[in-house]
Amino acid sequence: MVAYKKSKLAYFSGKLLIFLISIVVLSMAVFAISRLTPTDPLQSYYGERTEKMSVEEKEWAREKLGLNDSIPVQYVRWVKGALQGDFGISYKYKQDVLVVISKRIGNTLILGGIGFVLIFAGSLLLGILCTWYEDSWLDKILCKVGTIISCIPEFWLSLVLILVFCVMLKWLPSSGAYSVGKENDLKDRVIHLILPMVIVVIEHLWYYAYMIRNLILEEVRADYVLLCKGKGLSRRQILFGHCLRNVMPMYISLMAISIPHIIGGTYIVETVFSYPGIGTLSYESARYADYNMLMVLCMLTGVAVIFFNMIGQIINEQIDPRVKASEVMETSEIMEQEKA
Repeated sequence: MVAYKKSKLAYFSGKLLIFLISIVVLSMAVFAISRLTPTDPLQSYYGERTEKMSVEEKEWAREKLGLNDSIPVQYVRWVKGALQGDFGISYKYKQDVLVVISKRIGNTLILGGIGFVLIFAGSLLLGILCTWYEDSWLDKILCKVGTIISCIPEFWLSLVLILVFCVMLKWLPSSGAYSVGKENDLKDRVIHLILPMVIVVIEHLWYYAYMIRNLILEEVRADYVLLCKGKGLSRRQILFGHCLRNVMPMYISLMAISIPHIIGGTYIVETVFSYPGIGTLSYESARYADYNMLMVLCMLTGVAVIFFNMIGQIINEQIDPRVKASEVMETSEIMEQEKA
C-alpha cells in the first residue's frame, strides 16, 4: 500500500512538473517571438501621434514602456509582475489587460463551450448511427458529405454564409455578438450566435464523428463480440452494453485532445465574423504589437490546452481497465523489489 501511494504521488508530481515546465517554455517562446516582430508597439500605444513624434520623443516613450531593455531583462520584469498579479496594461486599449480580457472571454466561452458540447454530442450520435447502418446507403452518404464539408476552409465557408444569409437574404447579422444597446437581450445574442456556431460545429463535427465511427467498428469486429453473439445477446445489447462502453475512455481522451483544435477553429470564426471574443482580441494584439495583451492571451490558451490534455490522460488512465491492469502490475513489481 505504501509503495502504491508513493507511485501515485510520483505520478501526479511528474504531471505537475511537466505542466510547470511547459508553461515556462511557452512563456519564454511567446515573449521572445512577440518582441522580434517588425511591428512598432509605439504605433499601438500612441496611434497616429507616433508619426509626429521626434526621435527624442520616441526614445523617451520607449524608455517609459521599457522597450529599450534587452529581451531577457524585459522577460524577467514581466514574470515578476505576473507573479504579483500585474500583467501590465494594453497598449491599444490603455487598460489593464485582465480588464479587457474579462469583457471578451465570456463571448468565447459561450461560442466555444456550446460548440464543444454540440460537436461531441453530435459526433457520438453520428458515429453510432454510421456503425449501426455500416456500408448502407445512409452510411455512405454521411461519409461522403461529411468528408466534403470538413475539407472546406472555415473562413471561406463563413464568407459564403455571410453572403447568402446576411447580404442576399438579410435574415441574420454578419458580425458582432449583439446589436447596439441590446447587450442583455438574449434573443438578439442568440441570433448573432447562429452563423458562428454553425461554422464551428459543422467544420469539426464529421472529423470527430468519423474517428468515433472507426473506434466503435474496431470494437464490433473484436473477438469478444463473437462470444457475446454465442451467448445470445442482441445486436443492440452488444453495441451499447459492450462496444460503446469500451470506447468511452478513448472518447473522453479524444474530447480532451480536441480542445486546441476547436479553440483554433473558434478563433478563426471570431475573426471572420468580428465576434468580440478572445480570438478577435488575439488577432488585434498580434497585429498592433500589443505585447502585454498577447502574452496573457497566449498563456491562457496554452494553459487551457496543456491542462485539459493532462486531465483527459488522467481520466483515461482511471477509467480504462487495461490501463488500470498495467498500473497494478507495475505496483506489484515495485512491491516485490522492495521486499527483495
